[in-house]
Amino acid sequence: MNGPNLNLQGRRDREVYGAESFEVFIPRLRNLYPTHTIDYAQSNIEGELIDALHKAQEEYDGVLLNAGGYTHTSVALRDAISAITIPVVEIHISNVSAREEFRHTSFIGATCMGTIAGFGLDSYRLGVEALLNR
Repeated sequence: MNGPNLNLQGRRDREVYGAESFEVFIPRLRNLYPTHTIDYAQSNIEGELIDALHKAQEEYDGVLLNAGGYTHTSVALRDAISAITIPVVEIHISNVSAREEFRHTSFIGATCMGTIAGFGLDSYRLGVEALLNR
């Protein structure tokens, strides 16, 4: 599950986020785990992400969440993660600790199973591994 501006993956800030789009990456990720269901959702709207988290609890065993800029601002997403019982892994493509100071604080991290950051799109594969090995 991806938050704001991640629909532009592969087209914006390529030096930070890389050139591969999710349209290319997600099928590759699914091929690595053929016996598991990997769905994909993205929204630039905070409330839609909250609704998706609530719904995920009824349909999935876990969530990878790259909340984008909401990571550093959203108490509402934090509360949504706290309200569900399935594990959530916080994902970041870039190493947020090596970036601007405001990106160093995650509102959602303490409510997640863990955080994976800085490995490009491979952060998502590592997140799947974390959920499977839980």
